[in-house]
Amino acid sequence: MPGSEQWKDDVIQIDDHISLHSINERYADEIFALVQKNKPWLQQAMDWPQHVMSVEDSRKMAQGNYLLHHRNYAKMFLIFRDKKMVGVFSFNQIEQTNKTAYIGYWLDKNAQRQGVISQTLQAIVMKYAREGLVRRFVIRCIVSNTASNQVALRNGFELEGCLKQAEFLNGEFHDQNIYGRIVD
Repeated sequence: MPGSEQWKDDVIQIDDHISLHSINERYADEIFALVQKNKPWLQQAMDWPQHVMSVEDSRKMAQGNYLLHHRNYAKMFLIFRDKKMVGVFSFNQIEQTNKTAYIGYWLDKNAQRQGVISQTLQAIVMKYAREGLVRRFVIRCIVSNTASNQVALRNGFELEGCLKQAEFLNGEFHDQNIYGRIVD
């Protein structure tokens, strides 16, 4: 893993308050603390938080995603508002041949309903469409995740369908909406 002196930080300035910084293990303590603070809430819509048990888990996640980020197989950005980490925005997978990115995101419960994800989503979509890395953007979320479904609709994504029992979460299968947006 490259040391801090070799670290390439991709920074996207959204506005005067919100900035995105590419994933790096130097943020492992902050990521872990934010996940722990929000774990009960996050686990209502995502499976992975239950597996984050130590700072080392966050460090390993950061190391793996750092490599994927800089090789354009995925992208992971830490969301900062007024220099405080408030969440994560990612392309969980980039299909390079198809120029398709699968989007994931989460925010600290206290940072929600303030437009942070919508502003981030719009900036990221425009950046990667303009650069030609991605033209089709996809959001998948369980039907009961009202907030994520609304984010997709508010930001120009169209509901393309519902995948029946497509996501196993908290001991049961959930239907999953799939939204798409194409930007040429």
